[in-house]
Amino acid sequence: MTLSEELAAAIRSDYATAPISDRDRAMLDYVVKLTRDATEIHQDDHETLHAAGFDDVAILQITLIASWFNYINRVADALGVGRE
Repeated sequence: MTLSEELAAAIRSDYATAPISDRDRAMLDYVVKLTRDATEIHQDDHETLHAAGFDDVAILQITLIASWFNYINRVADALGVGRE
C-alpha cells in the first residue's frame, strides 16, 4: 500500500523498473511467474524468496493471496463481470 500516486503508477506500468525494494521485486517476480504458469514454480523460486527475507509462512501467504486473485478474476471473466 502506498500513498504515492507516482509510485502506484510506476508499479502498474512496469514493476520491474519501478522504484521498489529488491524484496518487493522478488515477491512480484514470484507472483508473475505463479500467475503465468504455476507449474513452473520450483524450489529455487522459494529459495529466492527466502533470500529476500520471506519465511515459509510468508511464502504461503503470498501464494494463497496471488492464487485467490487469479481464481476470482477467472471466475469474473468467465461470467462477464464488469463487461458492458
